[in-house]
Amino acid sequence: MPAKIELKRGDITAQLVDAIVNPANEALQLGAGVAGAIRLRGGPEIQEECDKIGHCDPGEAVVTGAGNLRARWVIHAVGPVWRGGESAEQMQLAAAVLAALNKAEEVGAKSVALPAISTGVYGFPITEAAAISIAAAKSFAARAKSVDRIVFTLHDDEALHAFESALASAGGGG
Repeated sequence: MPAKIELKRGDITAQLVDAIVNPANEALQLGAGVAGAIRLRGGPEIQEECDKIGHCDPGEAVVTGAGNLRARWVIHAVGPVWRGGESAEQMQLAAAVLAALNKAEEVGAKSVALPAISTGVYGFPITEAAAISIAAAKSFAARAKSVDRIVFTLHDDEALHAFESALASAGGGG
């Protein structure tokens, strides 16, 4: 049975899931936005683990513990910086979503929450990011083994509506 895709508006750090996805930078430094919330609520050990890993390329993901968060793991997925769509950003975003979901599968997570990767300071247009992220999640969901729930957790109404439209266009959440 394919994994179910859900959409929620809220704080990703408060979700009751096994793993949450951090839209990371290549240096794995937990700065502002979602990463800052993970750092503040999860504690310094998450950054310490990231520092030991050191680097992650765009389109890839790494896993750390979740410190004081409700989740067991934080999956740090590096999405692309938007450069107008002429530098394979779409493929890199799809790869980052798939890498995050594959890492969730590797650690045995049953549920994973993802934000709208690359849409904050990286500037990826939300409508296009939503369509790419939903398509990647649906392709993963069809073959998922341990993961049975994928929850896109979005911080504002604009992002939620973009993901709702993308999910409806893709035929629903399974």
